[in-house]
Amino acid sequence: AIQNFDAVIVSDYNKGTVSQALLELLVDLKKQKNFFLAVDPKPAHELDYNGVDLLKPNRSEALQLSGVSPKPHAPFPLDSVAKRILQRYRLRYLAITLGNEGLALLNNDNEGCVYPAQDREVFDVSGAGDTALAALVVAFCLKMPMEVAATFANMASGIVVGKVGTAAVSLEEVRTYVQ
Repeated sequence: AIQNFDAVIVSDYNKGTVSQALLELLVDLKKQKNFFLAVDPKPAHELDYNGVDLLKPNRSEALQLSGVSPKPHAPFPLDSVAKRILQRYRLRYLAITLGNEGLALLNNDNEGCVYPAQDREVFDVSGAGDTALAALVVAFCLKMPMEVAATFANMASGIVVGKVGTAAVSLEEVRTYVQ
């Protein structure tokens, strides 16, 4: 059924389902069928993400993936973290979710920046990272520029944190939010 999809998203919750063999199968299928492959990693799982289009760790996962250890209370070292992850895995895109600070989105040339989140009343952060990843994938499949993709992801995540529990975001909710 893979020829019917524009993208595949893998969210590794470190429960034993995502393996190196699964990632390698998806990378091989991607080469044959030309779909967008995105992964939300769990660094403790130590997988090779080469061949993935988009990797979306959160701040602490990005530090683990990069091997960068900042001093306590130091600002997040985005430049060095991103450079190491992009070089190590040769990704097209790296998105690092930064909680209420927004989303860092960079391409394989280490070009990009932090796209700030808009202030929202937060009820529950469950699913915010998953929502950001899904929104980025939709945006990239629609050939949106990085800035638009990041803004779209921030909007969708902003909507979901305003809900209680895990929740979905509809296109109509995004339209209403934009207006």
